[in-house]
Amino acid sequence: MRSAGGPADTTGPDPGQPRAMTIRNVVFAGLGAGVLVLKAAYQGPYDDVVNAYAGNVAVSFALYFAAINATARYRRSRLIAAAFTLLAVTLFEVTDGFGVMENVYDQVDLVADAVGVGLAVVVDVATERALRRRHRQRRVPADPG
Repeated sequence: MRSAGGPADTTGPDPGQPRAMTIRNVVFAGLGAGVLVLKAAYQGPYDDVVNAYAGNVAVSFALYFAAINATARYRRSRLIAAAFTLLAVTLFEVTDGFGVMENVYDQVDLVADAVGVGLAVVVDVATERALRRRHRQRRVPADPG
């Protein structure tokens, strides 16, 4: 866990803006869930590929942002969230839906799952940097001159 008086950890969400990061994480998790629900309506180029693998990318993306909320207080929160997300979706794939949900094992699903987590990490890093910049700009007093 992060120490209260120690140096700032740059591997996870900024402790100075937990609410903004939590909101961002919920929005991105919801976005991933929305893509999962709406992918069946897609009709366009490569619709067979989109219908086969967009769900994997979307679920992995959404689960990462749910996991990053749970791991934000730990060092290496991104690594932990990504590892647990990949573990969960991989187990889902190789057990054909944990034996409870409908799923057909396909090795390419594992690649799509990894793409979803990778995309989520990239979005996480980029949006965290933008939020930090915005947070710093708000804290800098305006130049009176």
